[in-house]
Amino acid sequence: MSSLYPDQQLRRRAMAWALRIKVNPKRVDIVQMPKKWGSCTSEGVVTFADELAETDKEFQDYVIVHELLHLRYRSHGKRFHAMMSVLVPNWRELKQRSRHSTE
Repeated sequence: MSSLYPDQQLRRRAMAWALRIKVNPKRVDIVQMPKKWGSCTSEGVVTFADELAETDKEFQDYVIVHELLHLRYRSHGKRFHAMMSVLVPNWRELKQRSRHSTE
């Protein structure tokens, strides 16, 4: 059992992925986002829905990787999808489970 709050665990998980992907977000925010799981600005601010902290780790990884890859690839092009497939092989399946958008 971790002594960190769920949002702290989520932020830590996101930063671990950022190191692995070799991207450097300016900031990682955890806020209420009723219609989205996450977003990424062109300024490098990555935001995740606080509800994401309550989902399973596999789904968290999908959303985290999706948003962090936008620091490297702005659109959902071939390279973006190829990297998603390498890093989260079952991302398409996880996307189907989502009730929110990651777009």
